[in-house]
Amino acid sequence: MAKIDPTARVADGARLAADVEVGPFCLIGPNVEIGDGSKLLSHVNVQGHTKIGPRATIYPFASLGTPPQSVHYKGEPSRLMIGADNVIRESVTMNTGTAGGRMETVVGDGCMFMAYAHVGHDCIVGNNVTFANGGTLGGHCSVGDFTFIGGYAAVHQFVRIGERCVIGGLSGVVHDVIPFAAALGQRAELAGLNIVGLKRSGLTRPQIHALRHAYRMLFAGGIVLENAEKIAKEFKDEANVQKMVQFVRDAGKRRVTIPRDAGGEDGD
Repeated sequence: MAKIDPTARVADGARLAADVEVGPFCLIGPNVEIGDGSKLLSHVNVQGHTKIGPRATIYPFASLGTPPQSVHYKGEPSRLMIGADNVIRESVTMNTGTAGGRMETVVGDGCMFMAYAHVGHDCIVGNNVTFANGGTLGGHCSVGDFTFIGGYAAVHQFVRIGERCVIGGLSGVVHDVIPFAAALGQRAELAGLNIVGLKRSGLTRPQIHALRHAYRMLFAGGIVLENAEKIAKEFKDEANVQKMVQFVRDAGKRRVTIPRDAGGEDGD
C-alpha cells in the first residue's frame, strides 16, 4: 500500500503503485497514475490526466499536469505522460496538451529537470534530456534524446531540437536546431557541433569527422535543403549524418538555425 503522509490529499480515483511515497502537503488529482517506486517529497501538485512512470523523484513545489497556458484551451481532457526514472526538481512545471496539438505532452525516460524548468503544452521531450535551472519550452516543441538545455534558455513554440544538442544558457531559440549541434546567443545561432557530447556518447573519430564535414557542407551558400540532399548521397553509409539530413527534410514550422558565421567552427 502506498505510503501517504497524513497532511497529503489524494483524490478518489487516483492510482498509486503499492510502494509510492507521498510526502507532506502533496495534492494528487483523481485522474493521476503514479508508477512503482516513485517519491513525491513534499508540496507536490499533480493534476489532470497525468501518468508518471516508475522511480520518479519529485521535489517540493513541482506542479505537473495543470492545464495548458493557452487561450485556445477549453477544458478538454488532454494528458501529460511522463516516463520512467525522471528527476523533477523544485518548482518545475509541466502542462497537459491541447486539442489544437497532440492532446498530450510527453516526457521520456531518464530525464533531469532542474529547478524552475518548464515544459509547455503538446511538447515531446526525448530520453536522457537535461534541463538546467529555468530552461523553458514553449508549446508544441520537441527535444531529441541526450540533449542539454542550458540555464534559463527559452525555446520558442513549435521549435524542434535534435538529439545530442547543447543549448547555451540564457539563449533564445527561435528556429529549429539540427541534431548534434551547439546553439547559443540572445537569438541563438549555431556555434558548431556538440563535440563534447559526441565524444561522451562514444562516437569514433571517423564518425565525428563525417559529421564535421556534413555540417560544413550543409550551410555552404545558404541552400540548406539542396545541400542536405547532396550530403545524403555522399554520406549514405553514415547513420548519424543521415539523421541530420532527415531532420532538415522533415522541416517544421520554424526554419533551421544557421551558424553564427560562414566558417561554422566547431564549439568545444
